Amino acid sequence: MDLKDILSISGYPDLYKLVAQARTGIIVESIVTKKRMQAYASSRISSLEDIAIYAEEGEVPLKKIFISLFKKEEGKKTIKYNSSSNELKGLFAEVLPTYDKEKVYVSDMKRIIKWYNLFIHNDLITQKDIEEEEKKVAEELEKQKAEKEKSENSEPVNEETNNAENSEPVNEETKNAENNEPVNEEIKN
Repeated sequence: MDLKDILSISGYPDLYKLVAQARTGIIVESIVTKKRMQAYASSRISSLEDIAIYAEEGEVPLKKIFISLFKKEEGKKTIKYNSSSNELKGLFAEVLPTYDKEKVYVSDMKRIIKWYNLFIHNDLITQKDIEEEEKKVAEELEKQKAEKEKSENSEPVNEETNNAENSEPVNEETKNAENNEPVNEEIKN
């Protein structure tokens, strides 16, 4: 499931797949109707990969929301996007219990539910995609764990020894400059 090439264009109802670059914008194809059109550079275009939901622990990428919805609904469509606000809030509380209730509006929830259902209807998200994403996440966690253990096991550097080894020898000119005294006798009045 690659969300990088899936776009939301302000003022248009569908999601679009990036097809090509044009001189004055981009060529996109509707996921629903399969019709192509040009999206101009002046349009507000957002890649779904860049969209995240506010949560207590920070921002949660849309991809994780889709994965949680897919698991909860067992690969099927979820409630309709025009369901009551209480139903939408209840669904989000199940899928992402830590979502920020002040910053995430019902309109945001509706949009995400509509997009998720479009993905399911058009087979843009499958069980194979979910397994690949989980594998990537597990690999990333292992990598972070290994880096953390490596940093914890490295020996601390003794600063006194390190500074003594790397310091320059002090000569009279340097000493005098540090004390703000003239270096040469000629400069004195």
